Amino acid sequence: MLKVRNLRYKYHNSSSYAVDGLDFDINDGEIFGFLGPSGAGKSTTQKILIKLLRGFKGEIEYHGKPLTSYGDSFYEDIGVSFEMPISFSKLTAIENLDFFKRLYKKTVDIEPLMRRVGLWEDRNKKAGEYSKGMKIRLNFVRALINDPKFLFLDEPTNGIDPANARIMKDMILEFKQKGGTVFLTSHIMGDVDELCDRVAFISSGKLNEIGSTRDLKLKYGKRTVKTEYRENGELLTQTFSMEEIKTPEFFRLLQEKEIETLHSGETTLEEIFIKVTGVKLRE
Repeated sequence: MLKVRNLRYKYHNSSSYAVDGLDFDINDGEIFGFLGPSGAGKSTTQKILIKLLRGFKGEIEYHGKPLTSYGDSFYEDIGVSFEMPISFSKLTAIENLDFFKRLYKKTVDIEPLMRRVGLWEDRNKKAGEYSKGMKIRLNFVRALINDPKFLFLDEPTNGIDPANARIMKDMILEFKQKGGTVFLTSHIMGDVDELCDRVAFISSGKLNEIGSTRDLKLKYGKRTVKTEYRENGELLTQTFSMEEIKTPEFFRLLQEKEIETLHSGETTLEEIFIKVTGVKLRE
């Protein structure tokens, strides 16, 4: 769906590139995670891809055609949910959505969406009176009102309680199952791990790593199995390599000891994030 080659962008007041030589593809029907610390170039890249920033260097193709060749019809295809919710605070939630519906040729019924995210009962409340989590959910609904093919989601579940975050993640997965494509940025690695088919890590404007979450975990993880077991009331641990778990010693441990836990040496996305970007996740 999207092909990016040697993408570079420099702000007028900067001597260095905010994004510097990015190369990646996003396939039809996949959720593509774009991860990195604050200031790494994530927002700049997203703004370029949704045509809010012009004057970039390099090539971007959308469905095989240069992105620059698309006019306003491009916005009929995409839905965008920014990290900072954008709404008219003196209008009610339903008035906000009705306003944005007028910008598109094709729209969907918003009542099922608002009911799904738990906002229908508060549809006549002014957006300025909404909590942060409610504003984020309203923003998410707005991204879906034109029945888009491509969603750009920036921290979609940040500030959302677990129950509503679960609902939104289910909606994102359902969007993918229906053939939709998603460009997702998030600092919540659990969400990324659950949702994304592939992820790219960016720092200081450059891509450091790209691949499926499984392949990256295998690449950066340890091929080991750690066991915790009880012996004479004491908790002990023993670690085996993947080759050693085929040996009699490992099977004897399983048969003779009181095993409490077994853990593979698979690393987490958070550990990969820190290793690849060199920056710890924000609290």
